[in-house]
Amino acid sequence: MATIMFDTLKFANTLKEAGVPPAQAEAEATALSDVLEVNLKELVTKDDLRHEVELLRRDMHDMEQRLVIKLGGLMAFSIGIVAALVKLL
Repeated sequence: MATIMFDTLKFANTLKEAGVPPAQAEAEATALSDVLEVNLKELVTKDDLRHEVELLRRDMHDMEQRLVIKLGGLMAFSIGIVAALVKLL
């Protein structure tokens, strides 16, 4: 989870200096802090991405191996068919 420091006191004081009533300024600071906390839980980190990339690489390697095996089997089968046809002709 990503962490960002949000200074609610500084934010509330900035609002108060701009003329916002103290209770409203503090409520807005608390509300914004809560929103940021909830939204930051959804952020993807570099470690998350690295893990996903590693999983994708493994999956692609496995698919590549299966494809090579299938193509090898298909080639062997094709050579067998050609050899059988050559014998018949």
